[in-house]
Amino acid sequence: MKNTPIYLDHAAGAPVRPVVRLSLEQSLQAEPGNPSSIHSAGRAAGLRLAQARDALADQLKCKGRELILTSGATEANNLALLGIAEAQREQGRHIISSLTEHPSVSAACERLRNLGFEITYLKPDQFGRIEVQELESALRDDTILASIIWVNNELGTENPIEAIAQILKDHGALLHVDAVQVPHWRDIDTRKLPVDTMSFSATKIGALPGTGMLYVRQGVNLEPQHFGGHQEQNRRPGTENLTGIVAFAAAWEDLARKREQERKHLGQLGGRLRDQLHEISGVQINTHPEHHCDHILNFSVSGVDGESLFVRLDLEQVAVSNGSACSSGSQQPSPVLLALGLDPELARATLRLSWGASTDELEIDSFCLKLKKIIRDLRSSTDR
Repeated sequence: MKNTPIYLDHAAGAPVRPVVRLSLEQSLQAEPGNPSSIHSAGRAAGLRLAQARDALADQLKCKGRELILTSGATEANNLALLGIAEAQREQGRHIISSLTEHPSVSAACERLRNLGFEITYLKPDQFGRIEVQELESALRDDTILASIIWVNNELGTENPIEAIAQILKDHGALLHVDAVQVPHWRDIDTRKLPVDTMSFSATKIGALPGTGMLYVRQGVNLEPQHFGGHQEQNRRPGTENLTGIVAFAAAWEDLARKREQERKHLGQLGGRLRDQLHEISGVQINTHPEHHCDHILNFSVSGVDGESLFVRLDLEQVAVSNGSACSSGSQQPSPVLLALGLDPELARATLRLSWGASTDELEIDSFCLKLKKIIRDLRSSTDR
């Protein structure tokens, strides 16, 4: 009997929402034009871009000019960290981050370290959460910037961003937040949240890959990191991905309308998954039991070979992850998992499951049945 594919990797790339398909059809029918061109076709394209930008700004309760449209969250994270550091280097060269950031943040921090900045990495608790006391003890007079992920993309653990943002505001340092996994979990109101920059990705909410966005609070200075065009207020050159941006806006508007309904569904699936995982001996859940989103769960399986576990799941047509999609293919354990204190062998035998509105209970139950059998088989082969 042929296996039915089970897709539990929404945190890497969510299925395209139906409204996005409609948006694509409309974009393909629209008159071609570059938004920067001054002829009528260009002006029409520019109007579509402005409308999409304003729609995205409405979701964040900010102004359209506070958004920089990018190729994805990786570019947005790089632009925020490198751009702010360069603009603020005369005020200080100390930056705070954490050991559980996305690779695009940790790599940017290492780049800044090579350029003469000093980086302090905060250590998380056993579930990957950064406590405000850790941040407070790391602050110095020359601290200019902190970069803390809001919802960890590998763990689903939530950091106390509101409290962190207030501490940094009082100190006078800027705060960048990787908010990629936040939109389908909660509403974001930049009028009430003193965050200076935030990165977002279209593909995580059911829009198109290759599209992202950086929110930059009005008055925050950052130096461009690419050159050769005047787009995005001279902060990010290059012709904007109009089709992707329009789809991004359509997806976020659809998500906002359905957020409460979808979140309830995601929470029910997460509870169902946790209940069944608790029945399996040797399973350790790494996601924070209280401070977490509703659509990501990370757990480790003791007594099995990690590579064999992934191979067997793939053969069963189950799509899961063992960390960030941006670092997939690496045979090394995830730095995030090692930061939790997991030994390398257990870190390799760790799964990240992420689900969405299109996931149903049958898929969760089927996955758990397959997982139980695979674990039993792998442990039996080890005992021989």
